[in-house]
Amino acid sequence: MLRPWAAHWVMFALVCRVVAQYSSDLCSWRGSGLSHETHRRDVEQVYLRCSQGSLEWLYPTGAIIINLRPNTEPSSGRMADVHVCIKPQTFSQGSHVYLEHRGDLRLLLSDKDQAQGEVRCFSMKEGALFVEAIPQTDISRKITAFQYELVPSQGPGAHMYPYLQQGSVTCKPCSDQEVLMAVCTSDFAGSGIFREVMPGTNQHLVVVVTLHRLFHQKSGLFVWGGARGRAWSGRVNVPAPCIVHPGEHEYLLIGSVHFGEAWLSCAPRYKDFLRMYVEAVNAGTNPCHIDTN
Repeated sequence: MLRPWAAHWVMFALVCRVVAQYSSDLCSWRGSGLSHETHRRDVEQVYLRCSQGSLEWLYPTGAIIINLRPNTEPSSGRMADVHVCIKPQTFSQGSHVYLEHRGDLRLLLSDKDQAQGEVRCFSMKEGALFVEAIPQTDISRKITAFQYELVPSQGPGAHMYPYLQQGSVTCKPCSDQEVLMAVCTSDFAGSGIFREVMPGTNQHLVVVVTLHRLFHQKSGLFVWGGARGRAWSGRVNVPAPCIVHPGEHEYLLIGSVHFGEAWLSCAPRYKDFLRMYVEAVNAGTNPCHIDTN
């Protein structure tokens, strides 16, 4: 059995072996500040090439700049319409996260803020992420870790994602054109009912839903109830100002997935969706085919 001081140095040696590396798809990065302990004042450049991924920085020392350069990067004129959202792990600590733009720094997440695991979003035109380690006098375990996503700030339901909004969310319904496009392009779409409203946060409610039809879903958040249930069940986040009526009507539920959670974007009554969809099919303007039978 190793003595406490010996175990301490074994752990130190193992962490020192962690060499900064990217995932094979260049979506994520993992590194250790101890790998450049002798030149801790250096600022390391990290380049991430995807619309979502993660970062893990063990024993942070010095600073890193995170440059988000997605391979599917739109034209520069549209980059202002894209936001970056980051969600720290609740165990994340040891550094402050800033926005860096032309040499100016603006605090985005303090070391203490990260333990809350709350999402922070900013426009890509506002700058790059600058992560600065807090000076440490020991090598006690510190890890800065967060997930990131690129989120369009325009489009159906974008106004319903509270972390993109400066003020309170407005619960305006989606237009017919927005619904028809969203049912084709959203992360999930199906028809069903609101079953139960559960406590959430100051910004959103958590609503249990049952879907009798599931047109498509991205991440398997809605689970089939089997032969007896004959339905899918799951949870969706709904902005706090929005009013939900459990069990009263059948709705078309459309939304997006952020950090593994479903967020409602549009929710017209299903009978109203059927009307607009039939009209679009007859006019030849439906963006895609939906099997409504």
